[in-house]
Amino acid sequence: MSKTPDPNSTGASGSKSNREEATIKVPSKDPKKKDDKKDEDLSEEDLALKQQLELYVEKVQDADAGLQKVALESMRQEIRTATSSMTSVPKPLKFLRPHYGTLKGNYEKMPDSDVKKLLADILSVLALTMSAEGERESLKYRLLGSQGDIGSWGHEYVRNLAGEISQEYGKRQSEEAPIDDLMELVQQIVAFHMKHNAEPEAVDLLMEVEDLDLLVEHVDSTNYKRTCSYLTSSAKYLPGPDDMLVLDIAYTIYMKFEEYPSALVTALYLDNTQYVKQVFTSCDDLLRKKQFCYILARHGQTFELDTEMCAEDEERERLQEIINNTKLSEGYLTLARDIEVMEAKTPEDIYKPHLLDGRASAGASVDSARQNLASTFVNAFVNAGFGQDKLMTVPSEASSGAASTSWLFKNKEHGKASAAASLGMILLWDVDSGLAQLDKYFHSTDTHVIAGALLGVGIVNCGIKNECDPALALLAEYIDKEDPSIRIGAIMGLGLAYAGSQNEQIRDKLTPILGDSKASLDVLAFTAISLGLVYVGSCNEEIAQAIIFALMERIESELGEPFARLLPLGLGLLYLGKQESVEATAEVSKTFNEKIRKHCDMTLLSCAYAGTGNVLKVQHFLGQCAQHFEKGETFQGPSVLGIAMVAMAEELGLEMAIRSLEHLLQYGEQNIRRAVPLALALLCISNPKVNVMDTLSRLSHDSDSEVAMAAIVSLGLIGAGTNNARIAGMLRNLSSYYYKEANLLFCVRIAQGLVHLGKGLLTLSPYHSEHFLLSPTALAGLVTLLYACLDMKAIVLGKYHYILYFLTLAMQPRMLLTVDENLKPLSVPVRVGQAVDVVGQAGRPKTITGFQTHSTPVLLAAGDRAELATEKYTPLSPILEGFVILKENPDYRDDQ
Repeated sequence: MSKTPDPNSTGASGSKSNREEATIKVPSKDPKKKDDKKDEDLSEEDLALKQQLELYVEKVQDADAGLQKVALESMRQEIRTATSSMTSVPKPLKFLRPHYGTLKGNYEKMPDSDVKKLLADILSVLALTMSAEGERESLKYRLLGSQGDIGSWGHEYVRNLAGEISQEYGKRQSEEAPIDDLMELVQQIVAFHMKHNAEPEAVDLLMEVEDLDLLVEHVDSTNYKRTCSYLTSSAKYLPGPDDMLVLDIAYTIYMKFEEYPSALVTALYLDNTQYVKQVFTSCDDLLRKKQFCYILARHGQTFELDTEMCAEDEERERLQEIINNTKLSEGYLTLARDIEVMEAKTPEDIYKPHLLDGRASAGASVDSARQNLASTFVNAFVNAGFGQDKLMTVPSEASSGAASTSWLFKNKEHGKASAAASLGMILLWDVDSGLAQLDKYFHSTDTHVIAGALLGVGIVNCGIKNECDPALALLAEYIDKEDPSIRIGAIMGLGLAYAGSQNEQIRDKLTPILGDSKASLDVLAFTAISLGLVYVGSCNEEIAQAIIFALMERIESELGEPFARLLPLGLGLLYLGKQESVEATAEVSKTFNEKIRKHCDMTLLSCAYAGTGNVLKVQHFLGQCAQHFEKGETFQGPSVLGIAMVAMAEELGLEMAIRSLEHLLQYGEQNIRRAVPLALALLCISNPKVNVMDTLSRLSHDSDSEVAMAAIVSLGLIGAGTNNARIAGMLRNLSSYYYKEANLLFCVRIAQGLVHLGKGLLTLSPYHSEHFLLSPTALAGLVTLLYACLDMKAIVLGKYHYILYFLTLAMQPRMLLTVDENLKPLSVPVRVGQAVDVVGQAGRPKTITGFQTHSTPVLLAAGDRAELATEKYTPLSPILEGFVILKENPDYRDDQ
């Protein structure tokens, strides 16, 4: 009995219905059926079920409609009640497989009736395992069926339908056919998924059918957080403009459920000021508004509150103060006192010369002015923001301020500028005492000291806004002085103090310099960059035009100089992260002199797509790097940095970019190899990944000194503010290895200062809010320094070492400081551990792993996340970073 059945007859051999079925020929496209197992292999129960189902199939073909209905009802009952394990097909479906063709043939013959619809329902379920790939039969019969409750057939059926809908939708869109029946089904499926904790699947389906708005009506208070976290994290992988659309929906859902802090963060990501205002106007709670202000301040957003957002004048002033970041210095020093690192450190404490063998310390007298300059920077970086050190701010007992001036004059010429400015770095964010202490340098007769003091004023005000604009008042009159170093000090100072503010007074003061044909190239470059910083990401046409004209006016011989290459960077910063908006300007740049044309094009593209994770752009940059030229081309440096700028957006792209950069090291020309360490530094800024650390350590001994210098500075950047012992050890060894080479030793010292930035309390990472938001000003500061490092010898090791102070823009305390309702520090226990990505996971998984419990304020390393370890307070922001206001939990009862 059990011979192999003829492929065209669907009858299972050995069944009662063999006779009738053999007569129905099924279309030969039906897939070949596998041999049924021999009857003997089945258990009695299974055999009974099999025969039962075959009896039903026979009855369905009966002429009597009543009999058909009963048979179909019973068949439906069997299928619905069958349970299956994850790995096997439910038994009824398995036994009905051979009869799929029979039932289909029967369906075609039946007259329209409820019974026919019932059969369509069953065929739709059978098609789940039976229909040929791409036929979409499950969907076809579902649309012909009785439209009953979709969930009753189980999850697997619903998921299969969702997949078929997205294919069918694509087909109908291309044929411009109507899609209403599909959308009705989508409604049902989405409702089903949202009820059954499958939010990601609902979102995916709606993305496929391009109707995300449906989501808003289906979310409820139990699942909106999971839905939004899936939306926001998938945005990074979607092509524009879909990514913005998805975040728009997330914002709408957050606002619907009054999850204002998350809505604000999403609005900042979208860079939509209207949305930010809406968050303020929708929320009435003053305390929550204070928390919003802390979020805005951390993002470095210049934002003016108006009466709509806060009616009371006094309250509005208080809120504006928080946005202006005036409390940053106070909070930072609270953290420092708590961790007990207030005591000033000297450069010697950082170099630790006693740990090295004799030869290095003996060579320390080489080029002493250069060494003193390095110590100036180390001292500034290590004591940044602490307000006291042992070189510049020595108390006045030591013969009335002689000490601070004496260190100043241990530096030569342009070195004095950096030394004077380093006082601004030590008093970072503390505007009042900063300006008071810098004042004495304004009376100096030495132009370099004045230039340094001007830059110092900019540094002190960096990230802090002030009603009375002290920086503008002090620096404005020095912009048009004769001396180029004073001009640069004032211009760069304004760029640092007003980065991101789009201040029109500064535009009016600086734009004319770009049109001044007498101005030297370095003054022009700093002007372009300062304007780029003040108007970062604003796409300001007027400034773009001014920089373009300045580039066109310059004679050809100048365009080959290192500083000419910073002008396009100023232009690029105007379009930072703004994607397509750069296209018109990029077209204009194609008309430039060929010396700078390609360089400008790469710079504009890399800035415009920075932080977007756009894969096509990364490929484009890799393509540019693959070209080999006879003489080194300058544009390949920016394209290598471009890879890092675009790919830094998310973890996967970042890992892939690191691997691609490894290839460039092996096959690239020299000028590409010089840029690779800098690109690695940007990808892992303040986040020392071991593989990158090893690569940079290898490159720091490279035979090409430019590659070695870039690698050494990059070691400092990836370890910035982490006190990483391994990097500190590498740099100490390098300092004894290069003790005779002044330039390389200078780089080692700078890197040592960076690793101990702010005694380990600061970070340079432009990302915050759990790596979701990218601060444009911070990125702009980092990119400017990296561009300058593409030509180390001319800029950083020349007389423009103060370009290192652009890092101030990215410096932020890597802390969590909890404050009470009066904004006074409040110590509570928190768990700090490695963040775990829980997007789309079932249940309530733990968000951190390997945690330790500390009391606030605490430091957060890259990739760390904190959560409160007490029920007594509830935080007003879901993201525990920076300043977080805690509110007492009214439901909390002490156990005692």
